[in-house]
Amino acid sequence: MSDAFSRRQFGRTVAAGMTAASYRRILGANDRIRVGNIGCGRRNLLREVLQVKDLVNVEVTAVCDVWKQRREKAAAEVKEFTGRDPKAVVQYAEVLQSADVDAVIIGTPDHQHCEMLIAAIRAGKDVYVEKPLAMNMRELIRAYDTVKKSDRIVQMGTQMRSYPQAGPAREFLAGGKLGKILKVEQARNGYEPYWHRYGRADLHVPPREEDVDWKAFVMNRKPRPFDPVQYQGWYGFRDFSSGPHTNLMVHFIDLVHFVLGLKFPKRVVAMGGIFRWKEQYDVPDSVEVTYEYPEGFLVRYTTVFGNSAGNFAKWFGTLGTLDARNLSPREEWVASGEGSGEPDKLTAEARFASADNGPAPHMRNFFECVRSRKEPRAPIDAGFAHSVAVIMADEALISGRRMTYDPARREIHPG
Repeated sequence: MSDAFSRRQFGRTVAAGMTAASYRRILGANDRIRVGNIGCGRRNLLREVLQVKDLVNVEVTAVCDVWKQRREKAAAEVKEFTGRDPKAVVQYAEVLQSADVDAVIIGTPDHQHCEMLIAAIRAGKDVYVEKPLAMNMRELIRAYDTVKKSDRIVQMGTQMRSYPQAGPAREFLAGGKLGKILKVEQARNGYEPYWHRYGRADLHVPPREEDVDWKAFVMNRKPRPFDPVQYQGWYGFRDFSSGPHTNLMVHFIDLVHFVLGLKFPKRVVAMGGIFRWKEQYDVPDSVEVTYEYPEGFLVRYTTVFGNSAGNFAKWFGTLGTLDARNLSPREEWVASGEGSGEPDKLTAEARFASADNGPAPHMRNFFECVRSRKEPRAPIDAGFAHSVAVIMADEALISGRRMTYDPARREIHPG
């Protein structure tokens, strides 16, 4: 961070009087929610905010990114869609200090999520934060406890919960219509790792050192010289993200938790490695993860980069199978008696409808909850649970041992 807005100075400022209470205001039905977007990258949460701005009465008052060109592009996009110029800043502390920001959207690399969330809560902001919430248990517990001690609204960016098929499927399975669930599986494969796509030149130009606040990007990781490949392709480097079992799988595992009403896995085994794309990246390009849940069934996830065939997501029960296809909001999910020894007990297929490319429902839910102060669809407890699951998997992969979670102690250990 710059000298003007270091974390130490920001902490002193908050302690001197810029507390959470000083930022709070009561939002009436007609009050506009003022939003700051922190991290304006290719995930494009800013576009989702602009997509719902008229439906939920929000205004983007600030954009923040450490890359000059991306920051300028985001500000121009806001101006194009709203006719107003937002404040464009490098340091996220400036957004949190602003009295013209009620809520923040955090769409930054994985290693920054917890630190930024904690700072935002302490500054009195409501927060939409990308997944995964955390990369290790220490930062997860700290972030979770900070949120739970506050009265702030936090929505995790696990948007599959807001898919049109998710709610009806949850009701269907909760009613026992598929019988006892025995296993849930997803295969999410691709020919090329997603960090390749992100690692290529963005905005038609590669980032230059003079245009990027590299120190702010590295944040709490070991200092290193500027590297444009690490900056754009951070998904492929363990310092910033742990691989597909913590980045892609988090959507699936959170959806499993939501649809089946689960909290935490009991134990997990994982294997994987770099089998196809042997380059400068150091996260695995192939993984196999299998969880056992205390409710008595298995959840399996696999990714292979090098062959894009074989993608699916299915729930297997004693009375049949729920086929969720590729877990897309635009594909119908179908429950049938397939595979059951008692097919007549599932009297008819159940179909869970897809949707077109309408307004982003997950982002809309966040702003509706900011106004109503009701719990959002993916609250901090969901973020804690999905983080426990993916951290367990990563520790199992690294150690080569089965990992168990102790919810009373909030600890992961071999066993």
